Amino acid sequence: MSTTTSSPATIDVQDCWNVIGVNGDQSCARLEQYVHCRNCEVYASAAQQNLQRPVGDSYKKDWAAHFRQAATDDGQQKDSSCLVFRIGREWLSLPTRMFVSVAPIATPHRLPHRASRGLSGIVNVSGTLYPCMSLAALLGIDDTEGEAATHRHTFARLLLTQWEDQAYALPVADLHGILRYASASVQAPAATINKGLSRFLTGVITHDDMRIGMLDEALIGYQLARTLR
Repeated sequence: MSTTTSSPATIDVQDCWNVIGVNGDQSCARLEQYVHCRNCEVYASAAQQNLQRPVGDSYKKDWAAHFRQAATDDGQQKDSSCLVFRIGREWLSLPTRMFVSVAPIATPHRLPHRASRGLSGIVNVSGTLYPCMSLAALLGIDDTEGEAATHRHTFARLLLTQWEDQAYALPVADLHGILRYASASVQAPAATINKGLSRFLTGVITHDDMRIGMLDEALIGYQLARTLR
């Protein structure tokens, strides 16, 4: 486990989130419970220590030099944000405003006399019942396929989302997290995307080695509500 040190007066901070946490190899056993390092008391304790550290002259000079630099403008203002997740082999996203929270995966309980395509049942999250909706079924994606990134653990999650007055739980195979992007950089979907999915897409964005399909918020919300009726 690494630490940050610069002088005997500096408070050492154990940055386990960069080693075994979300920014590391994700092998920390606490991730199953806390989902993200920011929810863990170890992370909170490190933040308190970091705020209490002494500030040296070199630190002040470095930041003064940083803020003296002229601002750069690449013409691509990151004016939008989305939550990126994976279903099967497909990396997809929805606007951040649709989501309430992220929870560990849970097995849905089937509802009697309800066999709507896309409705998997109900799940209990912290004492609250949510209809569990299968985006894989709604979008025509084979969720039995999928590859994890090299040297990276993946954890299935429940995305708790809100559309109008109804909350839903959406199971996903992997969660990349919140991504800020420039709306001007959105590209048209490729013609090779399956038709079941393509009609729900408004565009595609590229991030690192991922091509992320941007789902139509209004169409997805309408489809979720329609499936629940």
